[in-house]
Amino acid sequence: MKILIINTFDIEGGAARAAYRLHRALLHHGIDSKMIVMRKKSDDYRVLVNSSAMRKKITSEFPALNYLLQSLSLHFRSALDCLPLFFYRRRIRTIFSIGNLPNKSIINQINDLNPDIVHLHWICAGMIRISELKKIKAPIVWSLHDMWAFTGGCHYSQCCDKYFLQCNACKILGSNLKKDISFRNHLNKKKAISEINNLTIVGLSTWITFCARKSSLFIDTTVINLPNLINTNKFLPVNKKECRGILGLPTDKKIILFGAMNAVSDPRKGFKELQNALREANLQSIELAIFGSSQPENQSELPYKSNYLGQINDEISLTIVYSSCDVVVVPSLQENLSNVIMESLSCGTPVVAFDIGGNCDLIDHKVNGYLAKPYDSRDLAKGIEWVLNNNDYNDICLNARQKIVQKFDSQVIVEKYIELYQSIIKNEFSVSTDS
Repeated sequence: MKILIINTFDIEGGAARAAYRLHRALLHHGIDSKMIVMRKKSDDYRVLVNSSAMRKKITSEFPALNYLLQSLSLHFRSALDCLPLFFYRRRIRTIFSIGNLPNKSIINQINDLNPDIVHLHWICAGMIRISELKKIKAPIVWSLHDMWAFTGGCHYSQCCDKYFLQCNACKILGSNLKKDISFRNHLNKKKAISEINNLTIVGLSTWITFCARKSSLFIDTTVINLPNLINTNKFLPVNKKECRGILGLPTDKKIILFGAMNAVSDPRKGFKELQNALREANLQSIELAIFGSSQPENQSELPYKSNYLGQINDEISLTIVYSSCDVVVVPSLQENLSNVIMESLSCGTPVVAFDIGGNCDLIDHKVNGYLAKPYDSRDLAKGIEWVLNNNDYNDICLNARQKIVQKFDSQVIVEKYIELYQSIIKNEFSVSTDS
């Protein structure tokens, strides 16, 4: 069985890490797996880069230029794809993708590899034109890492449900026009998806599975719930004191960790809610650690000393970061199946988060963490206090680890993906999707 995984990146960002972990787990189970990406950072020869004939010629003569050309091409295509957004001056500064930039080369590359299944993941930043998906000859599986596949362009709707019927007058764009770019993009997606012969949608959380099934784009499409997987032999508890020594964190303080891509700048990540919660919480001897963001020029006011750890992508460093802290706070206002939560729990570190999205798939309230009332900073503060001041803290840590090992370990989940692929190839859709 030949599986081809498509993602804009191989190991950069949450969706990329999840897709790459699936790729590695499939290989470990003897499945012929390859990836196609726009920008490659790993040295995995099975990860292929989509590139034009001109780029291939240049990089064959000057290999050192390879990554530079990948980055330039990606930034250029991403900028072109988002060009229509410049007409929406009042838009919220969060990611919004069009997905309408032609890329004939990637469709040809996919079909030339002749896979049994093409597994799409995060395909934005100008990687694939949605209307060209129908040209892929193999059956398509599409994992939803966010809401983009069924909206007019937003990756998280911010509680807007227009995608149930038809996107228009998009609040993220700051638009009052019925026939704005979200309206046109939603119509284009609807037409494109209806033209795909064999499509299976994978909702990574119960929440996004529900949203996809309710959407007008996937109402007639098979949508199942099957989570990401994680190698719990890599993400595991490590000696806290040693980890803090490596990171330069104090050993006489309790450390609260907050982490996300663009942690401080993206409003959806809930940095303001975290600020308010920390001001509300009654805590002693506390320091913060923030990863996913370097120290800003003008630091936001926080009641505790903050240690900015910058961007961290490799699994060893991430394990050290999670193991070094006492609690991870994920105050996102919308979240699918958070890699941060899954990774932290696998390392035996409890998590406090709002009870939104897919967070309840991972966190069992007051068992391995705390699910605060949505958007309630005071309850988020109570959750942080509950974890850090709990007499049964060690038991909470053990519960955190146990949940991920039992429900999300790669050995458990990869077999379900293989079963899914086989059922699609045999045209016998009977995969068990209970996670």
